[in-house]
Amino acid sequence: MNFSTGQSQGVSPMMSSGQAYGQSTSYGQQQRLTSANYSTGSQGGGAARSVAASGELSVGNTKAFTFDELYDITAGFARDKLLGEGGFGCVFKGTLADGKAVAVKQLKGGGGQGEREFQAEVEIISRVHHRHLVSLVGYCIAEDHRLLVYDFVSNDTLHHHLHVYSSLAYAPAALAGRGRPVMDWPTRVKIAAGSARGLAYLHEDCHPRIIHRDIKSSNILLDEHFEAQVADFGLARLAENDVTHVSTRVMGTFGYLAPEYASTGKLTEKSDVFSFGVVLLELITGRKPVDSSRPLGDESLVEWSRPLLNRAIENQEFDELVDPRLDGEYDDVEMFRVIEAAAACIRHSAARRPKMGQVVRVLDSLTDVDLSNGVQPGKSQMFNVANTADIRQFQRMAFGSQDFSSEYSQSRSSMSSRRDF
Repeated sequence: MNFSTGQSQGVSPMMSSGQAYGQSTSYGQQQRLTSANYSTGSQGGGAARSVAASGELSVGNTKAFTFDELYDITAGFARDKLLGEGGFGCVFKGTLADGKAVAVKQLKGGGGQGEREFQAEVEIISRVHHRHLVSLVGYCIAEDHRLLVYDFVSNDTLHHHLHVYSSLAYAPAALAGRGRPVMDWPTRVKIAAGSARGLAYLHEDCHPRIIHRDIKSSNILLDEHFEAQVADFGLARLAENDVTHVSTRVMGTFGYLAPEYASTGKLTEKSDVFSFGVVLLELITGRKPVDSSRPLGDESLVEWSRPLLNRAIENQEFDELVDPRLDGEYDDVEMFRVIEAAAACIRHSAARRPKMGQVVRVLDSLTDVDLSNGVQPGKSQMFNVANTADIRQFQRMAFGSQDFSSEYSQSRSSMSSRRDF
């Protein structure tokens, strides 16, 4: 596999382009979108409402659909066309007049905040193009309706393949035939490499840089060849090249949030890197980011895995960490490098995490790439002590809610701690 970070896979982010959506996902004139538009998560809703009221956005060649068109191609948003539901709405399958299959994401009403998220997703996705990013076909603004139309991706999400389908293979006889084989190791590496390339493109090849802010396994779509496509840009933010971080309301999914972002609201590309590290852990272990059925103290995949990652790197013993469903069918060298990448991505200190370009080079060639960033082998927990109070407070708040699957949102003003990492 060749997974480099070159620009050959995409056009300039300033050019309009189509982008891809699949099953059960969370799914003109040219205008330059600057960090002033979205990077601070502006609380005013006037601009968003005035643009939406016109029924059109400045998003290049992206098609503006009428509500009736989308109503027709989804058979009136019929239940048998429903692909999935998420925190921001429902996704339906439709077929355009030319026979092209699409996924239609019908957003829930959300006032000014929802309007901003709608515009962010349309304008950000329409201005980038990469084989490992979702492809936007069009959008619809009609009265209170806000809809997005994506290419249909037929093979569901990474989350479903790791945590839903494979578990059905071992379910009672009533579910016989619904299960799928456990995802093998080469496929997991392929998915990790592809999604890393898409994320690296957003961070390093787009100007302004794009921070996704909600990287998770349910936002990684898979086509029939198990090529990964990063989806759901509703929470994405832009960062100009001379800006070190973006201050914004904390939003995302618990289990994936970087500790410094959760506690201070300061968002950087390294926040995405942490979230991607959690995805790598899912691929390695087969575990969910948060699992309330686990023993007390082991609910968090990140905290459970830290000592096991250290032991795996120091002793190259993987049995305690690796998904037992793989039954030992993996290459030791590949496993070591992916484990090393995951451990580097979830470091407590954002400054010590690698850039996505470095992670891509590891997953591309699985050769020696220095991910230490000054951290001595076996010393990655040196950052734990300083951050323990913030992390434990955050965990208590989230675990206490017993809501691990929905998006997490916490106003920065309610966080008691203000520490730079």
